[in-house]
Amino acid sequence: MNNEQLTPVMGAERIHSIDVIRGLAILGIFFVNMPSFFAPVLYLNPETWWNGELHLWTNRIIDIFAQASFYTLFSFLFGFGLILFKERALAKGYSFYPLITRRLLVLLLFGCLHAFLVWHGDILITYAIVGAILLLFHKSKPITLLIWALILIFVPNLFLGGLMFLAVMFEPEINALLYNEQLALKSAEIYANGGFLEITNQRFQDWYYANNLGSIFALVITLLPMFLLGAYIAKKKWFEGRDEDIKKVKTLWLISLVIGVPMKLLPYYTSKNAATDYLQDTIGGPGTAVFYATTVVLLMRLPVWKRLLSPLAFVGRLSLSNYLFQSIVCTFLFYGYGIGLYGKVEPFTGFLLTIGIFIIQIIISYFWLKKFRFGPIEWVWRTFTYAQKVDIRKKAIR
Repeated sequence: MNNEQLTPVMGAERIHSIDVIRGLAILGIFFVNMPSFFAPVLYLNPETWWNGELHLWTNRIIDIFAQASFYTLFSFLFGFGLILFKERALAKGYSFYPLITRRLLVLLLFGCLHAFLVWHGDILITYAIVGAILLLFHKSKPITLLIWALILIFVPNLFLGGLMFLAVMFEPEINALLYNEQLALKSAEIYANGGFLEITNQRFQDWYYANNLGSIFALVITLLPMFLLGAYIAKKKWFEGRDEDIKKVKTLWLISLVIGVPMKLLPYYTSKNAATDYLQDTIGGPGTAVFYATTVVLLMRLPVWKRLLSPLAFVGRLSLSNYLFQSIVCTFLFYGYGIGLYGKVEPFTGFLLTIGIFIIQIIISYFWLKKFRFGPIEWVWRTFTYAQKVDIRKKAIR
């Protein structure tokens, strides 16, 4: 084995646009997650739970621009990052499998701690599991990754969407079966007034409600194709800013625009029901995720937009720490063992709060990166992945 130390990707090795995309994904995920921090949206219909046009339009803006677009974008980045991680490990003479096994196991541990001790809406457990499935494909040729990604996005989702259209024809109010006001009220009471143990018990119930065995298939066909698509782009190296790749990125941008935007708007220009909502998320979500990613890559070539978008990179470089930071801060603000604002905040207020907290994250991340090479959670992750102490501090330039 090569004795050269395997250090995290730093400086010129980093792809700046990927850090910006990662920061954008953290912001988009935060917009979607915020209502779940202060209300039992797992069990209720947001369009009927809150009154008023302002809150209705807030929910619709999040639905169109963010829902299902950013956790899929982060899935894309996960697949992209895994290929870069593998290439660096092999280039320096390290064995890939021990490294990636530890990396995924530590991510799974983070996810369990997050889901059961902080917030039920964790995505890290799912990423760790689907990341393990991705290992079946990491040696595949780029075209194989692309074919499987497209098959998994379109074939099962169009089939299930068609079945849902049939179900809606016979039972137009099928959407109502997805909501349970009794569970919503019970959950709201516990989060607003319960102690840590009560809330932890409710948190586990909520996590299992959304992540039971029956949802595994849905999670795989939602996340795995985006992992594969990210791996495909990483192997093709289209996002590294080379002039010869820009035409390909523009083509991908146009395809994702034509597919993603109409599907995201589908419930609003046809009829909003279980079938159109499903296709909006499963086809429109991945489509707009790629649209956002390619838009950033193209805009980062323009000096004005590069300056405007670059602050997102500070958050993106500390993405795992910032993702967990959002959960810790918001559960403290809203839960009964914290300030106890659960149920007292409405969507538009939550929207503004999301922007405010994210601006604070940009500032904290900026000053943190002045002294440190990566975030505190990233440091723990890397230390266990490499099974050796990783220096977190930046070395002074003399």
